[in-house]
Amino acid sequence: QVQLVESGGGLVQAGGSLRLSCAASRSIFRINVADWYRQAPGKQRELVAAITSGGSTNYADFVKGRFTISRDNAKSTVYLQMNSLKPEDTAVYYCKATFSPFPSGDYWGQGVQVTVSS
Repeated sequence: QVQLVESGGGLVQAGGSLRLSCAASRSIFRINVADWYRQAPGKQRELVAAITSGGSTNYADFVKGRFTISRDNAKSTVYLQMNSLKPEDTAVYYCKATFSPFPSGDYWGQGVQVTVSS
């Protein structure tokens, strides 16, 4: 059994930075592809960033130039570096990942709160 454990959320003022981490509970299981999503109150969950097993990345337009997704395969961990934070970035952030070659299916982190004050 494996879980994704998120950390790094919190309260920050506008213009500040946070780094979120998403780690496999058992590092022997290799993360394949991973995404970061966020969900604000009253809104649908939306994709923020994605990274492939080879390190290719994609970003939503509203975070381009401010957020960076990365990975450390030795630690079975995916990161989201969040810079120049805005109040509208306030949301619960979730990571989602698949593993290679097993276990199969999508796995979700528990979610962490990010709050950006003006």
